[in-house]
Amino acid sequence: MLMVITGNTVLVGPALIVSFLLVAVAFRGYDHLKGFSYTMFILAAVTTALSYPHYFVEYNGFKFTGLITPLIQLIMFGMGTSMSFEDFAGVVKMPKGVFIGVTSHFLIMPLLGFVLANISGLEPEIAAGIILIGCSPNGMASNVISYLAKANLALSITITAISTSLAPFITPLLMKLLAGAFVEINALNMMWDIAKMVILPIGAGLLFNKLFSGKVKWLDEAMPLVSMFGIAFSIVVITAAGRDSLIKIGPLLLLLVLIHNLCGYLLGYWSARMFKMNERDCRTVAIEVGMQNGGLASGIAKEMGKIATIGLAPAIFGPLMNVTGSILASWWHRKTPEN
Repeated sequence: MLMVITGNTVLVGPALIVSFLLVAVAFRGYDHLKGFSYTMFILAAVTTALSYPHYFVEYNGFKFTGLITPLIQLIMFGMGTSMSFEDFAGVVKMPKGVFIGVTSHFLIMPLLGFVLANISGLEPEIAAGIILIGCSPNGMASNVISYLAKANLALSITITAISTSLAPFITPLLMKLLAGAFVEINALNMMWDIAKMVILPIGAGLLFNKLFSGKVKWLDEAMPLVSMFGIAFSIVVITAAGRDSLIKIGPLLLLLVLIHNLCGYLLGYWSARMFKMNERDCRTVAIEVGMQNGGLASGIAKEMGKIATIGLAPAIFGPLMNVTGSILASWWHRKTPEN
């Protein structure tokens, strides 16, 4: 702030980058703050992309956006290796919770995104990105937050597995219905794009887990790191590509995405309460509704050829939901469910 006031704006970027990195390292030393360390690294990376975008757009004619889809596929493969076919059996064991969780997820977040996009006043393609993140399935981050929040982890994993499996069919249809007025949507092409980014790599991961579970320890240890790098890289590339738009509408888009995320938690929780679910299951549904797969949404935006516009909301939603999710988990962790 002092640099901005005194006119030394050239040094603002480097100062913020160093600050975020130092905070990220410092957080590693405190158990209750350790979960925010990766988010601080992401903020440092985003600041770097905003300050020096030319380094993250292309190299010798090769556009870095071309790496987003393979990285998403690698992340989904890693997700598959951490799952098993038993995760899908939860539909039989907990049919009520799974049905309410998946239905709430694909009703609440798309409709919230549609309302926010319509009142935002943003350019159509940027507004469509808010709907896209709302129409996406949840990701593995919701499972971690559910565990920390003393929610029903088994239910969380099953809802994630089912919503991800349904995404190739439901997400394109919702986008056609809700975002068709903002941007042209080819539902069939989107179905194939999501299938090749989700179903094929997760299927390969499930098969790998079935055949080689516990036999390739280095892969088990490497995949979380690969996923973290893939998410960070995607966010940096999207930020660099859409830098001009982000600087112009960044605060407004951040506010809309925050409202989207927080309302997802709130409405998800009360949708479960409405059906008399217990506290642990209500927490689970709240987290599963409020947290989305930002990486997949970014991949869809890239396949649509609109990474610098439609991809902005997913790029912001990902890091933001990790912050809000961690805060929510910390609060719930101190309050043991009564039922």
